[in-house]
Amino acid sequence: MNNLDQYYRLLGIEPGASPEEVNQAYKDLAFIWHPDRIPEDNHRLRQKAQEKLKEINQARDQLRSLGKTTPAPKHKPQPSPQSARTRAYHQPRQPYHQYKRPYYQSRPQTHYRPRTPHQDLSGADFRGADLTEKDLSGRNLSNANLSKANLSDAFLHKINLQGANLEGANLFRANLLQANLRNACLQDANLIGADLSGADLSKADLTGAKIGSKDRILVKLTGTKLSGAILPDGTICD
Repeated sequence: MNNLDQYYRLLGIEPGASPEEVNQAYKDLAFIWHPDRIPEDNHRLRQKAQEKLKEINQARDQLRSLGKTTPAPKHKPQPSPQSARTRAYHQPRQPYHQYKRPYYQSRPQTHYRPRTPHQDLSGADFRGADLTEKDLSGRNLSNANLSKANLSDAFLHKINLQGANLEGANLFRANLLQANLRNACLQDANLIGADLSGADLSKADLTGAKIGSKDRILVKLTGTKLSGAILPDGTICD
């Protein structure tokens, strides 16, 4: 794997992604790994977040510089009038499309890699699977069995987990931004540090789920839908 592929992988995007996609991926990851989201007394995780932030900063900067330094197509110097007339006399004129060919070959071929569609994982069995830091964003895992699975630090934004079984799953610091968790089972799941901003947990079962320590909630719930959800203490949200 070359350096460019590594940078794309760090940002969780396909090689040849547009500058807008690079910036958006960077913003998402910078939000997830910002050290201020971790309690000050947890020095190990804060150090890990700082190192991760440096990596994604470097990846973004390198991919930005790639876009700025892509060489322009080289043009041949114009021949003198005398030499041009001589060449025209001895050589037949080339078709128009042959003069245009260098224009189409000026960009690196790596920018044209086709993107393969994501596999449908609805109903898949991932019981006890280690999916740490996996990028499953936007995937369809509706009705999948993820009980006892380790999804810590996983990228799960806009994932479809409707009706999925996540009982006892470890979702520590998982990014579940705008995820679909309707009717999902999250009993006894570890949600500490997870980002559920904009997620839909309507009628989800969170009985016994870990969401913080004492009276402090350590889960981001900005704009989260909880209509009909069973909260960790057993109460049903209106």
